[in-house]
Amino acid sequence: MPQVMPDIESRGYVHPEVLVSTDWVESHIKDPGVRIIESNEDPLLYPSGHIPGSVQVDWAADLNDPVRRDYLDRAGFNRLMSRIGVSRDTMVVFYGDKSNWWACYAFWIFQLFGHKNAKVMDGGRLKWEKEGRPLTREVPQYAHTTYEAPERDDKKIRTFRDQVLVHMEAGKPLVDVRSPQEYSGERTHMPEYPQEGVLRGGHIPGAKNVPWARAANPEDGSFKNAAQLRAIYEQEQGLSPKEDIVAYCRIGERSSHTWFVLTYLLGYQKVKNYDGSWTEWGNSVGLPIEK
Repeated sequence: MPQVMPDIESRGYVHPEVLVSTDWVESHIKDPGVRIIESNEDPLLYPSGHIPGSVQVDWAADLNDPVRRDYLDRAGFNRLMSRIGVSRDTMVVFYGDKSNWWACYAFWIFQLFGHKNAKVMDGGRLKWEKEGRPLTREVPQYAHTTYEAPERDDKKIRTFRDQVLVHMEAGKPLVDVRSPQEYSGERTHMPEYPQEGVLRGGHIPGAKNVPWARAANPEDGSFKNAAQLRAIYEQEQGLSPKEDIVAYCRIGERSSHTWFVLTYLLGYQKVKNYDGSWTEWGNSVGLPIEK
């Protein structure tokens, strides 16, 4: 386990050990026990330049089933880990664009398969680039490993439509991490994107709107400190670390960022990501919405 960096330690997180700094990553580029993984929304970013020694894990091509709307299965995860040269003992460190949207999404999926030795590089690509750190177009080749994951466990940190309906009817907290325009129903996709993928706009009844980006510092994509995060989620929204909480967005990537913040940085114990999110809820027959 890496030593917790003083800057990260000073921010008051419950689990600061889950983050590593850009300094730490640069000093461990050649560490055989560490695999740096880039995961982006834009698949062209990695080939345009990436952290030396890092491998690309594409959210669509590598982590999702090509036909069924679901994630890869145990056999597929084993093949992925073998291909990128990861063993059960390897520390994986995720980073990416969009203030680590997709890095947190990949981190979350890896947790479905029990790979606990996982970290996120604070600030992602933005911070690395702003600090003028090295990038390369060279794609590394690692020896294949034999990886044996347990069966995927969807129970602890993932939830599904029918379970969310029960959660909603019980009045338990839901966090809609989309933009205010998506939450209100004015838009059906993020601003600056085509408005597609769902028939109805709005939000799940009772959901609180806390856009994911409020948890990040806009200047470098790093996470805000614990006091700032508690002011947002607890003082402003009234959430509690011991509550059952469901986070959702449009397809589950932005909500995985909020899941990471609540679970690791603030120490919430019962947060689940609803990856079906609005593309499922807004297209389902008979489900209630609010505008």
